Amino acid sequence: MTRTEPQTERRLTYVLALALAGLFCTCLDAAPGRVTIALDGQWQIEEGKSREVFPVSFNHTVPVPGLANLARPAFADVDGFWSREYLANRIRSKLSPEEWRTNYWEGKINQDRNYFWYRRTFRAPAAREVAVLKINKAQFGTAVWLNGNKVGEYPGCFSASYFHLERQIKWNEENTVLIRIGAHPAVLPDNYPAGSDFEKIKWTPGVYDSVSLIVCDNPAIEAVQVAPRITAGEVIVQIRVKNHRSVPVQTSLTHEVKTWKGNRKVGASPAETITLQPGEEKTLTQTIRIPDAHLWSPEDPFLYVVESATGGDSLKTRFGMREFHYDGATKRAYLNGKVYYIRGSNITLHRFFEDPLCGDLPWRDAWVRKLLGDLPKEMHWNYFRFCIGPVPDRWFDICDEVGLLVQNEFFIWTGEPSWYPGYSRTYDADELIREYKDWMRDNWNHPSVAVWDANNETRNDIFSSKVIPAVRGLDLSDRSWENSYNPPMSPNDLVEDHPYLMAGGHFGKLTFKMTDLEKMDGKPLHALPTNNAAIINEYGWLWLNRDGSPTLLTKEVYAQLMGTNVTARQRLDMYAYLLAAKTEFWRAHRQYAGIVHFVYLTCSYPGVYTADHFRDVTKLKLDPAFMDYMGEAFKPLGVYINCFQPTLKAGDTRDFTVMMVNDEMRPQTGNLALSLETRSGKVLARSEQAFDIEAAGSRSYQISLSIPQTTGECVLKAVAAARGKDAKKPTICRRWLSVVDGASGS
Repeated sequence: MTRTEPQTERRLTYVLALALAGLFCTCLDAAPGRVTIALDGQWQIEEGKSREVFPVSFNHTVPVPGLANLARPAFADVDGFWSREYLANRIRSKLSPEEWRTNYWEGKINQDRNYFWYRRTFRAPAAREVAVLKINKAQFGTAVWLNGNKVGEYPGCFSASYFHLERQIKWNEENTVLIRIGAHPAVLPDNYPAGSDFEKIKWTPGVYDSVSLIVCDNPAIEAVQVAPRITAGEVIVQIRVKNHRSVPVQTSLTHEVKTWKGNRKVGASPAETITLQPGEEKTLTQTIRIPDAHLWSPEDPFLYVVESATGGDSLKTRFGMREFHYDGATKRAYLNGKVYYIRGSNITLHRFFEDPLCGDLPWRDAWVRKLLGDLPKEMHWNYFRFCIGPVPDRWFDICDEVGLLVQNEFFIWTGEPSWYPGYSRTYDADELIREYKDWMRDNWNHPSVAVWDANNETRNDIFSSKVIPAVRGLDLSDRSWENSYNPPMSPNDLVEDHPYLMAGGHFGKLTFKMTDLEKMDGKPLHALPTNNAAIINEYGWLWLNRDGSPTLLTKEVYAQLMGTNVTARQRLDMYAYLLAAKTEFWRAHRQYAGIVHFVYLTCSYPGVYTADHFRDVTKLKLDPAFMDYMGEAFKPLGVYINCFQPTLKAGDTRDFTVMMVNDEMRPQTGNLALSLETRSGKVLARSEQAFDIEAAGSRSYQISLSIPQTTGECVLKAVAAARGKDAKKPTICRRWLSVVDGASGS
């Protein structure tokens, strides 16, 4: 049995209101057929070494959903595990001895346990024909017992598991459920995916997504997939139903489409009579017209619901009328048939899990809504990559509602073979295929899910030869795939690029200078695999911890950029300034379908490799310089001054190239002003001219300035102000420089 939208099933009003205060809870609505009972809230938890022997007593509690490090009293070394990838990184950096490569091939276990056991009781409703325990996500590996009887196991860490309870459940009585999870990835077979990340230091187990009991009668709905066809004004609804009885069943299948808000009926399918033999499963497909469909987009995230019913079971599946794809011929992204430029960032949630301030924040609705809704809108982002680690289902619900496109990445990062000599990882292809199918099933109805991302920075033929061919046809929306360092599987698949111009500062000498951008055309710095559309979804190599201290990857970069006698505030300001300038550069040259910054949310503490931009992550307060400079750099009306010279000669007249982009789907006209100002804001020189840019277009302008005789630190500033009733705030681009006497100028 599969539920395809996390909070959208048909449910009776029967609820166990046991959600932990302040955490996500399942909101149930009234309808015949299926009853879903939320089992989120406080569970008991205990540790152990045996796979099969239960703990004698439970002396700790833990929230579900959440992580085991939230248990009270706390467990020692709860996330103590160094993965093979992290060890390879340490060995290459000479932080660990070479023999650890063979001594700890499956990872170094820094804790005295192998499993955690979760326990709670629930009261079952009146008897039904089908009872299923659904665990949306748990790591590392899951096994379930009900009333002392083992029900089953599931090795996946990134997708939902389902356990049939009909033989063990006590209807109308109290029941005790036990969930066993691995305390670290090494409890799973070495060739199964449990997450691979060269820079993740802590690995924390937990039931990190919701748990529920689903009861219904036959035939049960196992899965629903909804695929919009916006040109035809219709949706394809594919449903998989199963008869769990020992006798045949005949019933009618119906679908109704309504608006999510307002509950207005907009379409329906004719009733279809279906007959299922004992144990038989069928997949049925119907097409439903939706006249004058309201399209979904990040700017207008309008949602529908299809209500499916079999007589014994019922299900609500939420969706949006939208089509999104990348196009190899034009190298652009298309949303609902129109060119759509991507602007966004990355979230590495499973790295944030190891942050000292993480706590229960990822399961607090208000915090997640601000993270995914309010702040991205302020930053002018329309697209996120959920990078190397999945998010709770609720996050996708919120992305659907606030309007974000998501590149959904499976948690595999094994790099290039040359990166870490002696490192390798081999996967079981059949297990990958099983888990990728489940991962897609869990996410394919979300309009926010725009791309299936098979892996991150990985070269392994298994994805091209076996995994993607086996699963991509399951997606009726035919989303684009991203396959990292492996060849794309379709002309309209996506290719990612990571132009880390300043990486040399970490590995040796920082040879790149910002002045180099003046002569670059924005094309990929190295040959990409094909002529497919490409995006940049990592760039910069300028990470700072939240306190302004360099990370492991940037200590030498900042030493070469600024020296060591600088304050944390000066580094944070430089970070924002340089990152914004690179963002403006990549956007201005229009060589990519989108620019996606790395990274919006991750961990920050001494010893990490990357970090995010939050001044206060608990309150989601971004660093003010980052908000200022990057907020301007990502505005739909983009401005880039192609000048990074450190000095200007007093008394000279200079021509400056100002490049502009218009990501809006309408032409924009207005005024472009270029000025030279003191740091306090006094205007020393200024030139203006009109601009006129077509929809989704770009233009360059040459503007002349007469440099005054005044010397000192200055700001070269371009300000683009659009005209019209829909005009937004002006866009500002800035360059730091100094005006010097003619004899000493550049």
